[in-house]
Amino acid sequence: MQFSVTFRHMEPTDSLKAYARERMERIRKYLPDPIACHVVLSTERHTHRIDVNFQLHNGLTIAGHEATENMYSSIDLCIAKIERQVRKYKGKLEEQKVRPHNVEVLPWSHSIVSEAFEQADEPDGSSPPSSSAAEHAGAPPLEFQVVKTEKFHAQPMSVADAIVQLNLQQETFLVFRSQADGSVAVVYRRDDGSYGLIDTAQAN
Repeated sequence: MQFSVTFRHMEPTDSLKAYARERMERIRKYLPDPIACHVVLSTERHTHRIDVNFQLHNGLTIAGHEATENMYSSIDLCIAKIERQVRKYKGKLEEQKVRPHNVEVLPWSHSIVSEAFEQADEPDGSSPPSSSAAEHAGAPPLEFQVVKTEKFHAQPMSVADAIVQLNLQQETFLVFRSQADGSVAVVYRRDDGSYGLIDTAQAN
């Protein structure tokens, strides 16, 4: 298994890298075919965060993340979560074959957008008017700005496989392409624990 570690906003150490590798190797007890594992260790103030991504031969990915006040604890808690998910879906993972090539992957991106506020004071030193007051005064409409953008690929899979992948990546939604007709679809986790499906093929 190819293994790599990226350190962000912290001093890289051989001891942390070795500890992370030893813990990630535990996944091979349940999943003997990972071809690559990438670990990102980062700190921000007193928070120590780990982000993990396993790439499997069949095209599936397994991901996890955790943040605590101690990096070793973050590593332990993260791999424990991943192990629980892998054990839960072990049978399904063993059934998975290499993805078909008749449906191409589709690039897509996810962006975080926030409201853009003007912070400058008024000429007399007072604070700017509230948004409601500004609207009545004929101020320009509220603007938004993209804070962060991530790029992904929508892989071909069935709805059942998409739900498995959603849980293995510990995400709230997953964009994929239907193995049957190549249409774009989205599965997402609902507040009641069930799953929702947005199917663009049904809109035609």
